[in-house]
Amino acid sequence: MIEARLTLARRDFTLDVALALPSRGVSALFGPSGCGKTTLLRALAGLERAAGRVVLDGEVWQDDPASVFMPTHQRPIGYVIQEAALFPHLDVRRNLDYGQRRIAPTERRIALDQAVDLLGIGALMDRRPATLSGGERQRVAIARALATSPRLLLMDEPLAALDAARKAEILPYLERLHREMALPIVYVTHALDEVARLADHLVLLQAGRVLAEGAATALFARTDLPLGRQDEAGVVLEAVVVEHDVPYGLTRIAVPGGSLWLGAIDRPPGAAVRVRVLARDVSMAREAPQHSSILNVLPVILERLDGEGNTVLLRLRLGEAPAATTLLARITRRSAEVLGLHPGDHLHAQVKGVALMG
Repeated sequence: MIEARLTLARRDFTLDVALALPSRGVSALFGPSGCGKTTLLRALAGLERAAGRVVLDGEVWQDDPASVFMPTHQRPIGYVIQEAALFPHLDVRRNLDYGQRRIAPTERRIALDQAVDLLGIGALMDRRPATLSGGERQRVAIARALATSPRLLLMDEPLAALDAARKAEILPYLERLHREMALPIVYVTHALDEVARLADHLVLLQAGRVLAEGAATALFARTDLPLGRQDEAGVVLEAVVVEHDVPYGLTRIAVPGGSLWLGAIDRPPGAAVRVRVLARDVSMAREAPQHSSILNVLPVILERLDGEGNTVLLRLRLGEAPAATTLLARITRRSAEVLGLHPGDHLHAQVKGVALMG
């Protein structure tokens, strides 16, 4: 586990957090600008001198009552920021060599060739940073961080400086890093789509404090958190490929309590996939539609309604516990009143879109 209990007073807020993050997978720190995400990340790295305690898998990096504070250069971390910060006078190969030289040969757990292959930068080794695209530079920066054989990778909005095309280019490499490396990653972002694609564990921060923490799929399904007020509100589901309908270009996936159709994906039956269903893509009906172009019409039970302004966010249950899936739907307040919706109602959810995450 990554254990942290840290406090740090700032002019506009006070960081005051207690965390227990898993030692594998991606833990995302998410929240609005100025909520303390980067400050917390820097405190984990030892770059900010917060008060408290930091422990990684039993190794104490900081314990103020015991007068223990391991400086940043002694912490086995890799640190990636928005800008790639590569040495402009060195080619990619020598930038990576610089990262590897920071770690003694006997302590190297990640081979340089492995990092190069993982980030797909083999063809870039002889080029200078100025000749690379933004996405290529960031992939090299991540490979350089891996070359130090870190036990913890810290990433501070690594895609924030990239345009949409470069962001789409690099996300599959981050997903591959997530899948193939037994390395904990703490990932700062304010982009909900990045959290949906990458995060296993989610920490919601607000004004320097933890608003909620837990499995990302569980927090996405809650209607009482700020996530539900965002335009991109929705659920992330872990599913399994069931079958392909080749003539119609469709794939059916199973989730606890039911199944969903989406556009054909290149995954074999039995493969695990992660999908996202946005609340705005789910509409409601009292009776099952008899003639509809929507393929996914699912019997659900309404568990909760949360209203804000002219819209209402619905929490829906597909199936029965423990084999159940939560869906969210955002509809107008008028529609909710016309339908006379109340918790416990048996309804039909019409899912207009299901997106594969990676």
